[in-house]
Amino acid sequence: MPRINWYTTFGKRAMDATLAGAALLFLLPFLTVTALAVRLKLGAPVIFRHTRPGRNGIPFVLFKFRSMCDARDEKGRLLPDDQRQTRFGNFLRNSSLDELPELLNVLRGEMSLVGPRPLLMEYLPRYTPEQYRRHEVPPGITGWAQVNGRNLISWEEKFELDLWYVDNQSFLLDLKILFATFRKVVSREGVSARAHFSAPEFKPVQDTELSGSPGSKSIQRTSGSSTGSPS
Repeated sequence: MPRINWYTTFGKRAMDATLAGAALLFLLPFLTVTALAVRLKLGAPVIFRHTRPGRNGIPFVLFKFRSMCDARDEKGRLLPDDQRQTRFGNFLRNSSLDELPELLNVLRGEMSLVGPRPLLMEYLPRYTPEQYRRHEVPPGITGWAQVNGRNLISWEEKFELDLWYVDNQSFLLDLKILFATFRKVVSREGVSARAHFSAPEFKPVQDTELSGSPGSKSIQRTSGSSTGSPS
């Protein structure tokens, strides 16, 4: 079960709202310039909206800067994601600048600064009951899995890390993840999985259980490892 203490009950939401609000005000000029650049180079709409599962699997609309153009084939169909990625869009993704509008989701209470990344709605029925526990806390802009592998690790490892965070969240752990995220963003680690544009589709293996328990040594990684999701 998620850890219940003063921080998870009151402090985490207060920190989220305070930091997200301050960041939005401080970054407003930069966000405006980035939005104009997205409009000129990639077109409209500037903000990409996508429905994702939040806490307890309740849907919400995720905000991101668009990072792909609308290139289509001769029949008017959108080209695959990797063929619609431009140099500018690739820069947005590699620098994680496309994630900045998610601060609005944090301010609205739909997300947290730190938590399991919100994946796709169609993944919900694919989870095992244990994997579904990642939705016992609000999804985050960054998380324990993001600083311990991100798109370079398997889905099973991501879920193990997410569950470990659910059971061990604390103020100090969140600070550790936020500082580690800054290092990962600067180094641009783990943006894309090997042989994939971002991350492969989650397809559960039948009759396979998660390896290890949420508190096992195998998932208590340090934030110094390399950095699943459709993010």
